[in-house]
Amino acid sequence: MDLTVILAYSSAVFAAAIAVAIFFHERRSLPHWLFFGGTVTCAIESLFSGFAADALLPQEILYWQNWRFFITSLLPGLWLAFSLTYSRGNAREFLRKWRFALLGSVLLPVGLGSGILGKVVVSISRKTTETQWNLGFGLTGMLLNLCLVVAGVLILMNLERTFRASVGVMRWRIKFLILGVGVLWAVRAYTSSQSLLFGAENFRLQAIDSAALLVACLLILRSLTRTSRFEVSVYPSTAVLHSSFTVLLAGVYLVLVGAFSKAAKFVGGEFSFEVKAFLLLASLVLLTVLLLSEKARSSTKRFISRHFHRPTYDYRTIWRNFTEGTARRLEQTELSSAVAKLCSEIFQALSVTIWLLDDHRENLVFAASTALSPAKAGQLHLEPDDLALVLQGIRSHPDPIDIDSFKAIWAVVLRRLHPDEFRKGGNRICVPLLSGGELLGIIILGDRVSGEPFWPQDFDLLKTLGDQAAACLLNIQMSQKLLQAKQVEAFQTMSTFFVHDLKNTASTLSLMLQNLPVHFNDPAFREDALRGVSKTVNHINDLIGRLSLLRKDLSLQPVESDLNDLVTTALKHVDNLSSAELVKDLRPLPPVRVDRAQIKSVVTNLLLNARDAVQTGGRIRVETSRQNGCVVLSVGDNGCGMTPEFVQQSLFRPFQSTKQKGIGVGMFQCKTIVEAHHGRIEVESEPGKGTVFRVLLPLPV
Repeated sequence: MDLTVILAYSSAVFAAAIAVAIFFHERRSLPHWLFFGGTVTCAIESLFSGFAADALLPQEILYWQNWRFFITSLLPGLWLAFSLTYSRGNAREFLRKWRFALLGSVLLPVGLGSGILGKVVVSISRKTTETQWNLGFGLTGMLLNLCLVVAGVLILMNLERTFRASVGVMRWRIKFLILGVGVLWAVRAYTSSQSLLFGAENFRLQAIDSAALLVACLLILRSLTRTSRFEVSVYPSTAVLHSSFTVLLAGVYLVLVGAFSKAAKFVGGEFSFEVKAFLLLASLVLLTVLLLSEKARSSTKRFISRHFHRPTYDYRTIWRNFTEGTARRLEQTELSSAVAKLCSEIFQALSVTIWLLDDHRENLVFAASTALSPAKAGQLHLEPDDLALVLQGIRSHPDPIDIDSFKAIWAVVLRRLHPDEFRKGGNRICVPLLSGGELLGIIILGDRVSGEPFWPQDFDLLKTLGDQAAACLLNIQMSQKLLQAKQVEAFQTMSTFFVHDLKNTASTLSLMLQNLPVHFNDPAFREDALRGVSKTVNHINDLIGRLSLLRKDLSLQPVESDLNDLVTTALKHVDNLSSAELVKDLRPLPPVRVDRAQIKSVVTNLLLNARDAVQTGGRIRVETSRQNGCVVLSVGDNGCGMTPEFVQQSLFRPFQSTKQKGIGVGMFQCKTIVEAHHGRIEVESEPGKGTVFRVLLPLPV
C-alpha cells in the first residue's frame, strides 16, 4: 500500500471522526449541519480516492473516480454556505446577499460532477516509466475544476472576513477551526488550478488533497478541544473585502508548490513530491499559527522592549489609532464596540467588556464585549443593593483598579460581571468612565495573553484612554439630547400652527352645527352653510397640500424654457394683484433648462408673498435680466418688510412665518427648488420699506 492510499484512508477516518464529534457537539444550528455535511462529504471523497488509488484495472479506477467527482461537486455549496454563516450574528443578511452565488455553487458543480452535462474524465493513461495513472479531463472536468478554484477563493475570503471581525476571546475560540477550513480550501484551490492548467490529474494531486484534509482535521480537533463552543456571534461588514491575508498566504503556497512541483522531478524518488509538498504545507500552517498567535506577538513585543530598550507602548501611534477609531462613532453601541476592540488589541486582553449607566444613572447596561454575548451578559445582572454598592465604590475610586486584588466587598461583587475565561489569565482591571466628574460607565479587562500582569504604565494608559472614551461618550449623549430637544421644538412649532388653523375651522363648523337644528328649513341658511363647509374643506385641503410638500421627494424634469414666459403665466394665475401697482421689466433672455412646473411655483409663491406684504395702493416690481452666466428673476415690493434677524434665522426654515394665516413652508420649498436647479435665492429686506427676492438660475454651459 503506497503513501497515496495511506493518506486517503487516514484523512477519511479523521474527517469521519470530526463529523461524529460535531454531530454530538453542543446545539445543532445551521452552521453545525453545514459543517457536518461538509466533513462527511470530504470523508467520502477521500475514501473513494483511496479506493481508486488502490485499484489495479483502469475500468475500476474510472468507476471510483467518477463517484469521487460527483461527491466533490457537493463541496462548494456546502462549504460556501458554511463560510457565510459560521459565527456570524448577521448570517441572514449574508445569505440573502449571496443567494445567487449559493444557488450557482450548488447547481453548476453538481450538474458537472454528475455527468449530466458530459463526462468529467475522458481518458486514463500512464507512461511505462510511471506507476501513477493520469486522468484526462474533458470540457466538463475543466469547468468543474474552475468551479472549485472560484469556490475556494470565495470561501477563504469569507472566513477571513469572519476572523477579522472577531476580537479577544471570540477570535481565540474560532481561530483554529477557521485555519483548518482555510488550509483545506487553499490546497484545494491549488490542486484544482493545476488540473485546470494541465487538463489532467494524477494521484499525486489527490494525495495533496488528502494531506490537506488530514492537517485540517488536526487543526479542527485542536479547536474543539480548546473550547467547548463551536461558534460565537460576530458581525462582519457586508462591504467588499479589499485585502486578504488568507488569500495572500494561499497565493504564496500555490506559487511555492507550483514551482516545487517542477523541481520535484529532478529530486527523484517515487514519494518525494508528496512528502515535500506535505512538509511545505505543514510549515506554512505553522507559520500562520505563529502569525495569528496573540501569545507569540506579546512575547515578541516584550523581547524587543527588554533587549532593545524600547518602551512597551508607542504612545503616539496608540493615541492616533484610538482617536481615529472613536472620533466618527455616532451611537453609544458603535463607540463601545470600537473601544472594546481597541483596548483588547492595545493591552492584549482577550476579554474586554463595557457596561454603561442608563439615563437615570442607576443601573449598568451591557454595551459591548469581546467575550460575552448579549444573551450571556443578560444573565449577569446584579441585585439593586449590590449594584448601589458597586456604583458607590467605583465613584470613590476614579482610577483603574485591580478588582481581583482589591478586597472591598463592592470589588468582589463587581467580578460577577466579568467571568474568567482562563485559569491563568491574570487579574481583572476595572476602568471607570468619568467625564466632568460624572460616572458614565466602566470598562473591565481580563484574560490577558500569557497571564501577563498589568504594570503601572498600563494603568496610566488605561486612565488616559478611559477619559477619552468617556468624553466621546458624553458628546454622543449630549448630541442625542440636543437632537431630541430639536425634535420636540419642531413638533411644538407644528402643533402651534395646526392648533391655530384647526381651532378657527372647528369654531366655524361648531357654530354651524349649533344653528343647524333651528334654521335647517331656511334655504338661505342652508346655502350659507354649504358655502361655509366648502370653504372649510378647501382650507383643509390647502393646508394638507402645503404640508405634503415637506415629505415629497423633489423630482425634476428640466426642459429648455423661457423664464419670461413662466413669469407671464404665473402673473395671470395670481389673483388680486390689481389692488397694487404692478411694474414689469422683462428683458430678453436666453433659454434655460428648468422644471417648468417647479419654477412656476417659485414665481407664484414670490408674487403671493409680495401681494400679502403690500397695502392697497402699494407697488410690486417684477424684473428679469442676465447676470454673470445666470438668468435673474427679481420680485420686489414696498410692503412691511422683515427684520434682519428673521431673514437670517427663520425665513427659509419650515413653520416660520410673518403671515397671520401662513404656515411657513413656502419659502422653504422655494429655496429647495432653486438649489435643486444648482441656483441660489437672495433676499434684501428692511422693516417698513419692503423686500426684494432675487432668484439666480445658471445658464447651460
